[in-house]
Amino acid sequence: MSNSISKEQVSEAFKSIQDHICQELEIGDGKAKFHEDLWKREAGGGGRTRIIKDGNVIAKGGVAFSAVHGPTPDKILKKLKLEKADFYATGVSIVIHPSSPMVPIIHMNIRYFEMSDGTYWFGGGIDLTPHYVDKEDARYFHEQVKATCDQYNPAFYPKFKKWADDYFYLPHREETRGIGGIFFDRLNATEANSFESIYEFVKSIGYLFPKVYRHFMAKNAALPFSGNEQKWQALRRGRYVEFNLVWDAGTKFGLDTNGRTESILMSMPPVAEWEYMNIPEEGSKEAETVRLLKKDIDWINC
Repeated sequence: MSNSISKEQVSEAFKSIQDHICQELEIGDGKAKFHEDLWKREAGGGGRTRIIKDGNVIAKGGVAFSAVHGPTPDKILKKLKLEKADFYATGVSIVIHPSSPMVPIIHMNIRYFEMSDGTYWFGGGIDLTPHYVDKEDARYFHEQVKATCDQYNPAFYPKFKKWADDYFYLPHREETRGIGGIFFDRLNATEANSFESIYEFVKSIGYLFPKVYRHFMAKNAALPFSGNEQKWQALRRGRYVEFNLVWDAGTKFGLDTNGRTESILMSMPPVAEWEYMNIPEEGSKEAETVRLLKKDIDWINC
């Protein structure tokens, strides 16, 4: 790999992004503060997991940084079709579960993976999971994500949006997890984008996160809601759990590399419910949300 940025510099930049996000979320919430848990991985590396809960807006959330290294586990080598070599992986991962069903769940992840044989790539994404789909909110979110992508490559947004629609999908439910966003993996230098350009793009997604989420916190947290809407929120949280435990590649990678279980599973909501054969009433807000949990919707022009 030939570039001017070391893996240690990437990690330090990711730490700064974690710091910025935590500061912004505390300001947006106005009550809760993050508590930090420093941890070490026996096989090499460690991280700092920061948890926030019981706030004015945030019921539970986590902003985790990690930088781990060592021999690449055989199951990872086989799965990713890689030659035997040591690895270094660093990233920031976030999931926020709000108290109000009118505020969406949000996820963001940026990561860098490097091997001692020179193999490397960036990955990540940001996606929104509303309990109730609001087209205005969806448009705002996708406009912000597209504008960020377009600064680096106009092909990024359509390609990565499609990738997110396909990735954040529950095949057993035949529905998307939410309204998508972008997702990308194994991204490295090309003629169109240098290592440095991709690095800047990945960081920009990290800094975009608190901007868009503070918008939703300020706009939606004070909206009224009923017990029925809280029940629906618990059911939608259940869908979130299903995706993360059954389909999410990040969860599987973390567990396969002997990652820290508590940090990997910080994405779980504080409370979730499952109800046998829950079918929303026709014409209801809940039914409209389910109708819109589909792939390939043009949220910017909907």
